[in-house]
Amino acid sequence: MEPEDQLDSGERRLNELGYKQELRREMTLFKCMAIAFSTMTLFTGIVPLYGSSLMYAGPVGLVWGWVVVTFFTWFVGFAMSEICSSFPTTGSLYFWAAHLAGPRWGPLASWVCAWLEAIGLIAGIGTQAYAGTQTLQNIILLCTGTNKNGGYFAPRGVFLAIYIVLCLIWAVLNTFALNVIAIIDVVSIYWQVVGGTVIVILLPLVAKTTQPASYVFTHFELGDATTGIRSGAYAILLSWLVSQYSLYGYDAAAHLTEETKGADINGPIAILSSIGLISVFGWGFILALTFSIQSPTYLYDPSNETMGSFVPAQILYDAFHGRYHNATGAIVLLCVIWGSFFFGGLSITTSAARVVYALSRDGGTPFSKVWRKVHPKYKVPANAVWICAAFAILLGFPILKISVVFTAITSICTIGWVGGYAVPIFFRMIIAKEKFHPGPFFLGTASRVVCAVAFLWICYTCVIFLLPTVYPIQFSTFNYAPIALGIVLGAVMGWWIIDARHWFKGPVREIFGVPSGKETSLPQ
Repeated sequence: MEPEDQLDSGERRLNELGYKQELRREMTLFKCMAIAFSTMTLFTGIVPLYGSSLMYAGPVGLVWGWVVVTFFTWFVGFAMSEICSSFPTTGSLYFWAAHLAGPRWGPLASWVCAWLEAIGLIAGIGTQAYAGTQTLQNIILLCTGTNKNGGYFAPRGVFLAIYIVLCLIWAVLNTFALNVIAIIDVVSIYWQVVGGTVIVILLPLVAKTTQPASYVFTHFELGDATTGIRSGAYAILLSWLVSQYSLYGYDAAAHLTEETKGADINGPIAILSSIGLISVFGWGFILALTFSIQSPTYLYDPSNETMGSFVPAQILYDAFHGRYHNATGAIVLLCVIWGSFFFGGLSITTSAARVVYALSRDGGTPFSKVWRKVHPKYKVPANAVWICAAFAILLGFPILKISVVFTAITSICTIGWVGGYAVPIFFRMIIAKEKFHPGPFFLGTASRVVCAVAFLWICYTCVIFLLPTVYPIQFSTFNYAPIALGIVLGAVMGWWIIDARHWFKGPVREIFGVPSGKETSLPQ
């Protein structure tokens, strides 16, 4: 064991919290930030949901919705950064919830938080695989002649096969190539920043005509003929879904704190830096797409070049084909976007495996001894990686028969993921001042107000993703998220009531004899 004065500050704090260092601690601030940025990804929510959000209320809801959602996201980011600085553990939200809730409520709080987060992250792998497959589907379509010229549009079976292959590639890389992943994530941040900058600048310049600022910033138009939604206020709220789905994932930095040098300060910096980068580049990307629209009604025409199935691809095609009479530029930019989904899926797989590993380490999953095993050579939770990939693949099988599977997976992902944020933030808000031991990043007297705003915003986000998105409600257009989440969470809570509450105690200490004054209020 290293002498106390030579320990990394993050490892020292980890030991104080009762855990021993098992994972390799070699990630720098930049690598940690790159993974967090890759998990959020510049294009991840904007590209697949841009078309539906534009349809609900026109550009005004889409454009200004990003600004509103960004504003409230900062509250969540600051709240989580403060907690991360105090508890730099791989279990992150799960551990935070247990500690902040205290001995009485800690086991239940950590149980709910961990399962919400695991559900959200595993579904997140599915969303990246689905959106990446959809992007590749349109790349192939444009490369082979477009919808109007006999291009190849991958059928459901091929679509599912690509989806599965992506999940498997991410699992293999997360098992055998952690060092490569660190390099890929550094490439990812440049890929997205440079690629995003190129698209934001180039697209409006290439487009033969651009929409006026009045259209982009003030035009309101209900798409009730398609969506069936006649309430302007409700349509505006639904148009914000693209932003709410895009602006989370920054907790990835917290999942990697046991592998990050100086994690008690570098973790919070990585979280906030990721939010800042995505906020700026995301809004720029939305503006570039919206200014470059050639014909708003043509975007959704099933006879157009992309079969009306992928609005961003049609915008890119119209811009480049209108100027150069070919689709090469659109295909290149779609490849940049596809790369973003690939990097995002890789990073989310990393985060999901860390959450399952942390929960299994404390006996919170069936067959915990299997999922908590660390690969003896590569020092990664390999079994946790593969169980996450397996469940993500299972989520994709409804693709063969159901058309609204992406809506359901997205809702499950968002509610599970951000719902997991709410638990520790709530208990940080109500914990007695003397029971919270702040780290280097501390909000002081502003903490409770920041946490209150963050908690209320998360509650609103979870509710909006459960609501119908199309009327009238029919089997083919029903938002299945409430049923899917109800079944899964019902099973998890049923297990808790019947059995787990008798033995699950939350995070289990591996190091005892913690120095005086450094005790936590974890349940023993």
